[in-house]
Amino acid sequence: MSTLTIGGVSIPLNSRVNLDLPIAQLHTHTPLNMPIRVWRGKKDGPTLFVSAAIHGDELNGVEIIRRLLNQKALTRLRGTLITIPIVNVYGVIQHSRYLPDRRDLNRNFPGHERGSLAGRLANLFMKEIVANATHGIDLHTGAVHRNNLPQIRANMDDDATNNLAHAFGVPLLINSQLRDGSLRETAAEYGIPMLLYEAGEALRFDEVSIRAGVKGIINVMRSLSMLPTIRRSAKKTYEPIVASSTSWVRAPESGIFRALVPLGSRVKRDQLLGVIASPFGDQEFEVKAAFGGIVIGRTSLPLANEGDALFHIARVQGIRVAEESVENFTEELSPEETLSIPDADAPII
Repeated sequence: MSTLTIGGVSIPLNSRVNLDLPIAQLHTHTPLNMPIRVWRGKKDGPTLFVSAAIHGDELNGVEIIRRLLNQKALTRLRGTLITIPIVNVYGVIQHSRYLPDRRDLNRNFPGHERGSLAGRLANLFMKEIVANATHGIDLHTGAVHRNNLPQIRANMDDDATNNLAHAFGVPLLINSQLRDGSLRETAAEYGIPMLLYEAGEALRFDEVSIRAGVKGIINVMRSLSMLPTIRRSAKKTYEPIVASSTSWVRAPESGIFRALVPLGSRVKRDQLLGVIASPFGDQEFEVKAAFGGIVIGRTSLPLANEGDALFHIARVQGIRVAEESVENFTEELSPEETLSIPDADAPII
């Protein structure tokens, strides 16, 4: 498209525009806006939107977008990049996953202009952002006190989406079903291939997750010919593994929890994952894996109530290969190593 219009503002090719998209007013009569930056190349091409903080306490994506926009490679952009670092402005203000009406924005798409607060915000995002895009990437983290291994969740049965997922470049891909009311489901109805990137923990910055996110988006843009391709080493450090299913291991009893395996670990069926003890240590309960796989999520809270989710395990083919891929991936993006992305920021400690 030669002219792009968002919020009533026409954005021509070869331009960079910052927008404040009006959402609503707070009860204090203070206006609230959604921040958007649009970067258009000299030549037309795909339109990729990258969104973050649909859940207001998931902040890694905010930093990923900041670093993405500082990449010198974007000066050679073909097509359009639409970035929305904070979608759920209400939630970010309150450090909350939810909107003030206690609804989950990512369960209220496509929304309605006369619906609930969540429905109205979802409807606005669909009309102004998704309807103008050809592809999308939505950035997420784990919940509060839950840390996720960097992973892509996508409809791997769709060829275009599958190609983008492999191009992103994380060791684990999850063939995730579309959830009712989610942004991914509604984007699919618009015919837009979309990835959901999960990494890190709510209300925390995680350096490896952030670096992987920036690198992954750049990889996707290169695969779409939005950026020039680069010569790759003949030796691949890791190959993405597709998980067939995932499941949480839950606390059998309440108590003080000690985790014994880290994220990315290969575990076997009935392997000891952790121990729950009484405060005095006179009673202990073992937490074991129900099946073999890779640990892709884990609680970071040492306090457990009966039934709490403790370890998230993915079933994969070739578990040993998957473990090696995770190790190589983490080593490559660790703050101690030289990052392959140009113009890298100093690591967050």
